[in-house]
Amino acid sequence: MSPAVTKAVEARCVRLNAKAENAAVVMPVVEHHTLARGPNDLLIEVKAAAVNPSDVKAATGLMPYAVFPRTPGRDYAGLVIDGPSGTAGGEVFGSSGDLGIRRDGTHASHLVVEAEAVVEKPKTVSWEEAAGIGVPFVTAMEGFRRAGVPNPGETVLVFGVNGKVGQAAVQIVTWRGARVIGVVRKAEAYEGHANAPIEVIDASATDVATRVRELTGGKGADIVFNTVGDPYFQAAHKSLALRGRQILIAAIDRIVQFNILEFYRGQHTYVGIDTLGLSSVATGAVLRELGPGFASGQLKPFPIRTNAIYPLERAKEAYVAVAGSSRDRVILKP
Repeated sequence: MSPAVTKAVEARCVRLNAKAENAAVVMPVVEHHTLARGPNDLLIEVKAAAVNPSDVKAATGLMPYAVFPRTPGRDYAGLVIDGPSGTAGGEVFGSSGDLGIRRDGTHASHLVVEAEAVVEKPKTVSWEEAAGIGVPFVTAMEGFRRAGVPNPGETVLVFGVNGKVGQAAVQIVTWRGARVIGVVRKAEAYEGHANAPIEVIDASATDVATRVRELTGGKGADIVFNTVGDPYFQAAHKSLALRGRQILIAAIDRIVQFNILEFYRGQHTYVGIDTLGLSSVATGAVLRELGPGFASGQLKPFPIRTNAIYPLERAKEAYVAVAGSSRDRVILKP
């Protein structure tokens, strides 16, 4: 196709026309909108799109910069049907901090996104699996990009290890050859893929920091990935090694007690990660760093259960499932 000729498509899009009080009263509708790309954009036929907790939070007004009306959705996988020369026919996936929040997103039959934002989909990964990679793996990888990618010989402590970001963090750490200790809030095994055995601490039965010191010969964890936030803030702080780094991505209660003396005596670093601040292009750069891991099979997409796949017309059910803390990776399939 000549790069000078761009096609327009009639897209079916989930639309949120106004903020809802809670997930139960979110009122998505499916509308038809004409989409056309700019000169450096791709027009993508969406094969699958994930539903993230942030999609639901934005729908209920918990993200003040979310615009209405809009099409939600941050993660996607699809086929390029129009774009700059040589791009048509590409099987791609991607994610974004602004798609679905500040501009129309991925819960649609088609999507327009910058050419630099997409990543080639591995042949071994299905459309649904590729759509489910986005936000959890970007959050985990961006945390390590900022805190320092773990090296062999280092120990990473992951709070909320069975959450999707926790599982992505475990995969990345063990892919890089470092050691993982996971923390769960009740007695359960680690549910995800890992490239090495991981120890799991049940926080309901054991003092986490004491156990981490035992498992590390008194040293502590080089990196703590705290996917839960304030409930584990003190345990995370007390588990850090000298010059340890704590990554924080979430909060329930925003205010925590903070021992400044222990912080500077321990030479600690705290790293805050908000992937909503990453553009589509910046998010693509993070995903590209993970490409070799997925290509080699050392990084694996989350398994997608058939009953967690919904058509666009059942978007409300998908959003309610995610709001209900479903452990499934929920997918919309146009």
